[in-house]
Amino acid sequence: MIRGEPLSLSCLLSFCSILLLLLNSIINVAGEDPYRFFDWTITYGDIYPLGVKQKGILINGQFPGPEIYSVTNDNLIINVHNNLPEPFLLTWSGVQERRNSYQDGVYGTTCPIPPGKNYTYTLQVKDQIGSFFYFPSLAFHKAAGGFGSLKILSRPLIPVPFPPPADDFSLLIGDWYSIDNNRLKAVLDYGHKLPFPHAVLINGRPNGATFTVEQGKTYRLRISNVGLQNTLNFRIEGHSMKLVEVEGTHTLQSTYSSIDVHVGQSYSVLVTADQAAKDYYIAVSTRFTSKVLTATAALHYSNSNQPLSGPLPPAPTQLDWSIQQARSIRTNLTASGPRPNPQGSYHYGLINISRTIILESSAAQVNGKQRYAVNSVSFVPGDTPLKLADYFNIGGVFQVGSIPDTPSHKPMYLATSVMAANFRAFVEIIFQNHENIVQSWHIDGYSFWVVGMDSGIWTPDSRKEYNLADAVSRCTTQVYPRSWTAIYMALDNVGMWNIRSEFWARQYLGQQFYMRVYSPVESPRDEYPLPKNALLCGRAVGRT
Repeated sequence: MIRGEPLSLSCLLSFCSILLLLLNSIINVAGEDPYRFFDWTITYGDIYPLGVKQKGILINGQFPGPEIYSVTNDNLIINVHNNLPEPFLLTWSGVQERRNSYQDGVYGTTCPIPPGKNYTYTLQVKDQIGSFFYFPSLAFHKAAGGFGSLKILSRPLIPVPFPPPADDFSLLIGDWYSIDNNRLKAVLDYGHKLPFPHAVLINGRPNGATFTVEQGKTYRLRISNVGLQNTLNFRIEGHSMKLVEVEGTHTLQSTYSSIDVHVGQSYSVLVTADQAAKDYYIAVSTRFTSKVLTATAALHYSNSNQPLSGPLPPAPTQLDWSIQQARSIRTNLTASGPRPNPQGSYHYGLINISRTIILESSAAQVNGKQRYAVNSVSFVPGDTPLKLADYFNIGGVFQVGSIPDTPSHKPMYLATSVMAANFRAFVEIIFQNHENIVQSWHIDGYSFWVVGMDSGIWTPDSRKEYNLADAVSRCTTQVYPRSWTAIYMALDNVGMWNIRSEFWARQYLGQQFYMRVYSPVESPRDEYPLPKNALLCGRAVGRT
């Protein structure tokens, strides 16, 4: 075309087509959710949490591991290089992995990363906010470290029901052994129970961690119990805590002097530095144990000249206190969640239950070795990840329906237990605890409403006690001794999902199973296809 000549019709159409393609490309790029990239190397290294050298799992040389900072709907691309001499996996506790259980990072869904190899997780924190953490899921690696905090902030235009804090601190608390993780695993493999832990840690230390604040300002503390088995009580000398979020749900802003954090749970609190300028104890101690272990840290006022001194703030001792606190945690129905609509717009209490599942935990000896079970079934892994066996239609790995919906009262037995569930069903699950310990249960891929908890044995009449208006929605719940906890859950996430005890020895010795949430429509609308970079192992090797 010569300058000044009119465009021909064909040329004009061609030009317009190119322009439309460019505009469409720009719109797509501008509209796509942000990506955050992480490159992690997993190694063993020397750590000194209790003052003596022991072998720990490091991520990029760090113990605990790096914090993941993200915003609702971000895409997280995490390339994990396994430099351990054994297979390794990370799981992302609380991240719902919408339509994508392949990325869940537990052996039922994902092949382990072989020694010397890498795998890139592709996660999206779709429609989520809140405080979570990640940790190693294989063998007994969790006892060696490899855990870290994962925070999902609200998008800038979505209102948060409290003013922006002056700072945002993550506190990883948990019980700890000075014994090598492989030795602990061997104790379990030989059929024995674990000994009592040796200490409690706060961000990898039993004492000495410091959190600096300025007088008059308010701070957010995200507290996660990343330990192996013990409920921990968290408190701050001379300061009250305003609870604002639990595992992705903004809560009624109740004030507490201390909070019980059960294994696997996460809480966000606001703390105002409104006391005299000095250093104050942060104390974390075991609950419901005859021997009490305590860790301390310092809340340090920036203008303080007075170090920590005096007695530690006392911890509660009564079980009833913990139960009443748990019942007091409610959803803030006027707050926005990850979207700009109130959290209470989902009226879970008006939905008809399509199925009731009662899960009864138990402990017993099988073939002379200690085992734990759900509805008499003690889980043993298949030779191939269950999700891959399902995808490639490999028979003999597991049987759908191999765990009953209700207690069978049979003697405990071993099986690769998988429960069938229908996509878009709305279920009621009862965790029944006949034992004299507090238990903690987690469900991957989901949040659920904790509608009730009480002592004794659950019956249909127990529904009269349910909170059907503002129960808290979360992914981990406790069950008190000789008690029950009831949850409602909308099965809106297709995949193979792990339901497990968060007491890691119990999980390792069988107190877990998988729920196969199935849709007959094989469409990416309901579930993403197998990732192109998926590792293949067991009988899935060589499949395409």
